[in-house]
Amino acid sequence: MVDLEQLQKRVYRNKIAKGFNVTDIYQEFCYTYGELSEACEAYMKKKDDLGEELADVVLYLLGLSEILGINLEKEILNKIEKNEKRQYIQKEGVNIRIGE
Repeated sequence: MVDLEQLQKRVYRNKIAKGFNVTDIYQEFCYTYGELSEACEAYMKKKDDLGEELADVVLYLLGLSEILGINLEKEILNKIEKNEKRQYIQKEGVNIRIGE
């Protein structure tokens, strides 16, 4: 199993070592959005680098989480548990949440 907390720290250390941004949060969100856009483009154009583009998205999320002091692994596990408890019905092809 991968330790996301350690990966967050590793990504952050690399950002520091290479002189990348670690203070402008808005800029980091924009870069993350840009990486997601690149991943979407790779998917749409059936490019061979889709996996690498998805990895870039995750790396930006890990770095941003470390900058903000958020334990992303904990948040992901909590969110998965929350989502598993939610109940939905399908109405006209759309999932509608009916309970937690």
